[in-house]
Amino acid sequence: MSLLRLTDVSRAFGKLLALQHVELEMEEGKLYAVIGPNGAGKTTLFNLISGFFPATSGEIWFDGMRINRIDAARRVALGLVRTFQITEIFPELTVFENVRIGVEAEARCSARPWPSRGLLRQIGDRVDELLDTTGLTAQAGRTVSELAHGDQRVVEVTMALSRRPKLLLLDEPTAGMGQEETAHMVTLIRDLHARQRQSILFIEHDMDLVFGIADRITVLNYGKVLAAGTPQEVAADPLVQAAYLGEAA
Repeated sequence: MSLLRLTDVSRAFGKLLALQHVELEMEEGKLYAVIGPNGAGKTTLFNLISGFFPATSGEIWFDGMRINRIDAARRVALGLVRTFQITEIFPELTVFENVRIGVEAEARCSARPWPSRGLLRQIGDRVDELLDTTGLTAQAGRTVSELAHGDQRVVEVTMALSRRPKLLLLDEPTAGMGQEETAHMVTLIRDLHARQRQSILFIEHDMDLVFGIADRITVLNYGKVLAAGTPQEVAADPLVQAAYLGEAA
C-alpha cells in the first residue's frame, strides 16, 4: 500500500489552473523529489497535500485514508508534517525552546495544565534526542535569531521531526544556503532516510542534490506532470531535457 497517493488532482484559482490532473504515488520509507521551473505548481502541490488549500478535483490519500476533507491540523496529527520555503521558527527563543514547543504539542501538554515531573523529564529527553539527531546539541542554548540561516533551517526540520511524521514534506530545504550549509542539510536528509527510514518528499532547485539522493522524481511543468521515474529515467527523458534541463532532445 502506498503512503501517499494523488489521483487526478487539480487546483484552480479562479480561471488559473495551477495544477492539472496530477498523479503521484509514494511508497513508505522512500525519498522522493518534486522539481520544475518557477511557477510549475510545486508549492501549490505541497499546499494541497498538507491541507492549506483544498483540491478543486481529484483525490488525495495518505496512509490508506482519503484526506480531501481533513484540515491541516488534523493531517499533522495523522503524521503529515511539512516545512516551508520561508523558515517558520520562533527567533526570540532558544533552539531548545523551539524544539520543546513541538515536543510538547506532540505530547498534548496543552491538555495537561499541570504536567507531572515524569512527563517533563520525558519531554526534555525527547528534545535532547532530536537535537542530537540533527546535530544541534551544541547550539541548544543559543537564541535562534543568532544562528546562521542554514542552522535556522535545521531547527525548523528538527521541529517538524518532533511531531513524529510518517511523511516529512520539505519545501526547498537548501534555499538561500551556501555550499557548506547545503552539504550539511543533504547529509541530514540522507541520514534521516537511511538510518530512520523516514519517508521524505521534497521540493528542490539544486539538480545535483535532487539527482544525487532521490529515489524517484516527479517533474512538474505548467501545473502538469511532465515526467516521473527514477533519476536516471527522468534525466534521459527528452521532454524534461527540453523543458527543464535546457538541453535539446
